[in-house]
Amino acid sequence: MPRYDAADLAIRLGRKAEAVCRHYLPAGRRFGHYWFVGDVRNTPGRSMFVRLAGPDTGKGAAGKWTDAATGEHGDLLDVIRESLGLAAFRDVAEEARAFLALPHPDPLPGSPPRSGSTNSRRSAKRLLAISQPFRGTLAETYLRGRGITAFADTDALRFHPRCYYRPADDGPTLTMPAMVAAVTDLTGRTTGAHRTWLNPDGSDKADVDYPRRAMGDLLGNGVRFGAAAEVMAAGEGIETVLSARSGLPFMPMVAALSAAHLAAILFPPALRRLYILSDRDSAGSRAREALLSRAASVGIEAVGLSPLGGDFNDDLRGHGLDMLCTVLRSGLRPEDANRFLIGRP
Repeated sequence: MPRYDAADLAIRLGRKAEAVCRHYLPAGRRFGHYWFVGDVRNTPGRSMFVRLAGPDTGKGAAGKWTDAATGEHGDLLDVIRESLGLAAFRDVAEEARAFLALPHPDPLPGSPPRSGSTNSRRSAKRLLAISQPFRGTLAETYLRGRGITAFADTDALRFHPRCYYRPADDGPTLTMPAMVAAVTDLTGRTTGAHRTWLNPDGSDKADVDYPRRAMGDLLGNGVRFGAAAEVMAAGEGIETVLSARSGLPFMPMVAALSAAHLAAILFPPALRRLYILSDRDSAGSRAREALLSRAASVGIEAVGLSPLGGDFNDDLRGHGLDMLCTVLRSGLRPEDANRFLIGRP
């Protein structure tokens, strides 16, 4: 089986530059032969442009980008790394291979038969194994500080008091408390882990450049709350999904961890109706539209639920649980409101 080094992956991504941009930079849009967006971290705007056409390598290569505001530049591997908050190249390469539907490479001669993806999954499983249940920890303090108090079916959440954090600028490795979440596939197999580093008192996320990071196989998978059934909901962040679950505590839900991954979640075989908990921004809107289209193509009814504010955690904290339930009720099918919504008449 062939190996795929950084240069090869960058070329392959460049040949699909527009598809890569639509998936990882959904806040942008195409103008002519370029994709414009605010920056490599998918901020709305137009200061960064990505070449959508050109040669495989050299000057003007497809997939090369420049941020006119900062002078930053790079290729589509950098887009994947920055838009998803990944740190290790093996995680970036595995995400690129998954997007391109490439097989895992064989190990180099004389090296252990372990791919970067396998290492990353094993690291995720080790982290989860040495973490503790989150109830009664700073992770619970953090969630309660965000107004979240419904914790049914939250076995996916863990806590580690001294989780390693490696700065992107190659600075010294730090240890900080972190909420750790298991990423699983449709069979319940652990494929990765998500970390949210916290302040020492659990009052908020840690004051670092990237307080949230994931490792392992993310594409199509997510952090799951409740067993998949014929009705479920899907959203971006853990806090967003748990906020909606405050009003719908027994509806199965999955947090895809980003807008790009929300658009790509895999559907359980029994699923008949999917509620999409999209954030109120351009990336959330694009993910919702992509997911609506995918669901319709396989005969699944998909319904978008929109928050009043930026996301459902903003609604919960800013307007309270009663208003959140009112917002949710407005989008639910009547039979689902009667079945799942708290305080239903």
